[in-house]
Amino acid sequence: MSKIIFLGLSGGLGAISRYFIAGLVQNHFNSTYPFGTMAVNLLGCLAFGFIWAFLENKLFLSPSLRLYVLTGFMGAFTTFSTYSFETANLIRYSQWFWAVLNLLGQNVLGICLIFLGMFLARLLGS
Repeated sequence: MSKIIFLGLSGGLGAISRYFIAGLVQNHFNSTYPFGTMAVNLLGCLAFGFIWAFLENKLFLSPSLRLYVLTGFMGAFTTFSTYSFETANLIRYSQWFWAVLNLLGQNVLGICLIFLGMFLARLLGS
């Protein structure tokens, strides 16, 4: 039962972090394009890649602690379902350019940032 509680707490921290960061970015751009969600998803990909590689190569953490950090915090932080919903809305309102930019930008850049995070973690660890 404590595992579920800690998973919920770490997920809550991830959700709160996402809310504040996405809000700050979205308010900065003041646009209908979901810049806030994009920023959080890309930052989340970078952080996930970094944390994954760092924990894998340099620091042993119990499976429970990995669960809290990667599944709880990072899972709530990156909110891929919000990304999908916002892309669907862009398509629904025939904002094709923004929909394609959202799909390609977050997916391609996200994958690149996973690798960058892993590279940076390995660079720091050597």
